Amino acid sequence: MLTMRTWISLLSGIGLCLLVVGLAGRLHSQEPDRPSNPDAQAVPATVESSGNDSGSDVGGGNDDDEDSGSESVEPAAADPPVQPAKEKDSVVWPLVCLGVGIATVLGLIIALKVNAFIALVTAAMVVSLMAPGDVADKIGRVASAFGGAAGNIGIVIAMAAVIGKCMLDSGAADRIVRAFLKLMGEKGAPMALMGSGFVLAVPVFFDTVFYLLVPLARSLHRRTKRNYLLYLMAIGAGGAITHTLVPPTPGPLMMASNLGFDVGWMILVGILVGIPPAVIGVLWARMMDRRMDVPMRPIGNEVEPDPLNDDELPSLFMSLLPVLLPVVLIATNTVLNTLADNEHAALLSTGDVKDWPAFTATLRQEMRADQSAPAQRIVATLAGGVGQPDQRQAVIDLLEGEAELTAAEQQQVIDGLNEFVLPSKTFHRGSGEDAFKGVLPNPTAQSLLGKSRLRMKQSVVERMNRALLESTYPNLIEPHVWDTPARKRADWSSLIGNANLVLLLSTVIALWLVVQQRGLSRVEAANLVEAALMSGGVIILITAGGGAFGAMLEKAQIGTAIQTLLGGSGGGGESSQLALLFLAFVFGSMLKIAQGSGTVAMIVGTSMIAAIVGPLELTFHPVYLACAVGAGSLVCSWMNDSGFWIFAKMGGLTEVEALKSWTVMLVVLGLVTFVTTVLLSFALPLV
Repeated sequence: MLTMRTWISLLSGIGLCLLVVGLAGRLHSQEPDRPSNPDAQAVPATVESSGNDSGSDVGGGNDDDEDSGSESVEPAAADPPVQPAKEKDSVVWPLVCLGVGIATVLGLIIALKVNAFIALVTAAMVVSLMAPGDVADKIGRVASAFGGAAGNIGIVIAMAAVIGKCMLDSGAADRIVRAFLKLMGEKGAPMALMGSGFVLAVPVFFDTVFYLLVPLARSLHRRTKRNYLLYLMAIGAGGAITHTLVPPTPGPLMMASNLGFDVGWMILVGILVGIPPAVIGVLWARMMDRRMDVPMRPIGNEVEPDPLNDDELPSLFMSLLPVLLPVVLIATNTVLNTLADNEHAALLSTGDVKDWPAFTATLRQEMRADQSAPAQRIVATLAGGVGQPDQRQAVIDLLEGEAELTAAEQQQVIDGLNEFVLPSKTFHRGSGEDAFKGVLPNPTAQSLLGKSRLRMKQSVVERMNRALLESTYPNLIEPHVWDTPARKRADWSSLIGNANLVLLLSTVIALWLVVQQRGLSRVEAANLVEAALMSGGVIILITAGGGAFGAMLEKAQIGTAIQTLLGGSGGGGESSQLALLFLAFVFGSMLKIAQGSGTVAMIVGTSMIAAIVGPLELTFHPVYLACAVGAGSLVCSWMNDSGFWIFAKMGGLTEVEALKSWTVMLVVLGLVTFVTTVLLSFALPLV
């Protein structure tokens, strides 16, 4: 017989599937003659291009997704107009694939109690079989996507597991907690415990943080004779927030990887978004402590250990170093790369055109040609985009005119190319692109055209298209200078601030610290590392399985279907922005309620939202989508969540007490996190 817990999980999963079916139903009920997205001709379902061999022309070659190893989908512009019924099928079927994928994951995890890794890989294979592509490639691309995801996050998660274990065994974590308590005093103990959880949950898994800090909460209660529930909830609030929002914990790390942005943004914005809900969590805990009389009960038959003396603990600086080093170096790398990207070094200036009369004459001649030509792609890109139609048409009129351009008109053309053509991921449409056949790409163009454009940074897209124009018109456009001083600094910071290298350095420091503090032999240190890696290995498998699932959702062309659902808005506008964030929040919360694991909810939720936003032009940084999914993954931690049982059993609470305190507080944390995310996405869009 199914328990109440299983029934609620199943109903939550069914609700999420019904949400997807509802989206499909809305699409299917649209008017047959509804116009398609005006930018659809320029936006393929998957914007990718393969690398070309040296000397090959830009129009040739086979597309290859460097993330998942599967084929690209030809853009809509290359196809004849689609009949209305066929168009509706093309957007309904991807949502059916999404529904089947969700049902497979939740059904295996909830009903059959299958391990999350096996469930995610199975769902990835099911979706891949349903998605377009060569039959012989449908299983192989799942393995390729799994390998790509594991390569992105495997080293970081493994190193983080070792760092966390070393910090616990060396006493570094204990030193950080005592420093917070000493700084804030007894009256500020709740904030101190929250701050300790907030900091320690960055490199240490949540359950371990709670194990570490509960004895301090019990010790404080024995001293004060009050506020036991407040102390427990304060620990939980701080730990839950950073476990959800700040790498290198697996959930936030994989969210950044799934959505294709630098992990430094996840650290910076995650901390910024996490502070308000953490503080609100303490205030909520204080209110619940007044309303609920929860005594401190004995936990099993274990005798609580005596705390270590201060002289047995490492210094505060050395204790914090394994945590602060990755945060500082990765954040610095993000800042320096952002400054270099904001130079937009690949954009054109009027002086970059060597001979304006020859340039305009060449473009006009190509526009009148019967066969496809680069100038025709320039005009098509200008005409096919969303927004500012008058400015786009004015540039087209200047290019198609007969008169020689004045200095002001030359600047207008350059501004149009910089604003509408160079940032376009679909200026070159990949395999079968007739417009650039016969063009010999320079090394920069050849290299960048061979990379996935799905989550390529705008500055790199600009560089790719500028290099393509330079290759097309080598005697008319000056080569651009990419290696500016700011870019050179960013390149060095990309080396030093690479998350894999930084976490390795932190691991060395943490290992040295535990060996010095505990006098471990080489064999004992090796055993410690092995134990940590065994726990981290399971997390790597689950996160990589989630990455493969997300990659197959992209292959099912879900993003194009959702773009049609949003009315072809291209992600623009306040209503569409809020809708995407809310959808991300719903995905995270429904997955959390259904299967219990916040990490799985974050991985699968961002995989789903990444497949949706792939072809959209966002008006905010994708880190806010990650925060919205993370906010949803906080909601409703109940009996199918290991965190619920850790809080209840380690705190000595009954199930009812935990539901009234912990579960409700996590709902509050999730809602406050979501509201904070939405407000910041409008106030500080970061694009």
